[in-house]
Amino acid sequence: MASVGTWADRSAANPPTVMATHFGRVAAMANGRIPFDAKAAASNAAEIANMMAALPYAGFVDASDKGDTKAKTEIWSERDKFNASASTMQDEMAKLNAAAKTGDIGAIKTAGGGVGQVCKGFHDNYRKE
Repeated sequence: MASVGTWADRSAANPPTVMATHFGRVAAMANGRIPFDAKAAASNAAEIANMMAALPYAGFVDASDKGDTKAKTEIWSERDKFNASASTMQDEMAKLNAAAKTGDIGAIKTAGGGVGQVCKGFHDNYRKE
C-alpha cells in the first residue's frame, strides 16, 4: 500500500487529479450522494479556486506539449482561445468558491453546474481521449 506522502506527491504533480478529487467531493454533496457538510464544501471549493488561480496557464507553458501528454495541440496553436477558456474556468471556480463560503447548497449546485460545463468544454476542446 502506498504511503499518504507518496500519494500526495503524485497528486500534487497531477493537477487534474487534485481538481477532480476536490470537485468530486463538492459535487457528491450537491447531488446528495454524500451528506452535505458546509465546512468541507467550502474547504474543497477553496482548494480548487486556489489551484486555478495559476492553472491552467502555468501548466501549459511553451514547450510543455513535448513528450507524453493528453493535451491537444490546440492549446498552443489557438492560444488566445485557450486563454479565454482558461479565464472563464477561473471565473466559474471563483463563483463556486464564493457559493461554498455561504453554505447555501442551492448556490453551490448552481455554481457547480457552471464549473461542470466549463470543465467539459475544456476537456472536449483541449484534452486527447
